[in-house]
Amino acid sequence: MNKMERQNQIKRIVQSNHIGTQEEIKNYLQKEGILVTQATLSRDLREIGLLKLRDEQGKLYYSLSEPVASPFSPDVRFYVLKVDRAGFMLVLHTNLGEADVLANLIDNDAIEDVLGTIAGADTLLVICRDEDIAKRFEKDLAASI
Repeated sequence: MNKMERQNQIKRIVQSNHIGTQEEIKNYLQKEGILVTQATLSRDLREIGLLKLRDEQGKLYYSLSEPVASPFSPDVRFYVLKVDRAGFMLVLHTNLGEADVLANLIDNDAIEDVLGTIAGADTLLVICRDEDIAKRFEKDLAASI
């Protein structure tokens, strides 16, 4: 498993569980057959940009930081593994069978500067209004990977 895949798995774990310690994250990863050192996990959490928040009972838990003014919903970010750009078009890479799900999410977000999407099995073409918008969206999505 490479770094990007491991960090995406950590994001999924944090989004679907109420986790308060790095040890808990490490245990979840271990259950999934992913072994990491404490140093690697700490570095991953820092690079992902996790926040520590308090719940209603005052207990700390990890949460993904939300990018400011992003046109894309957090669900969109969940599926994107890699972003490339060709002029005014973005090429988004997903796990096998997830590109059509991602296309539906982007289409449902009704982003004015996205003219349309075309999905394959693990690749999605996003057609943007112009190259400047595509550059901005590329930077936005790449920051969450």
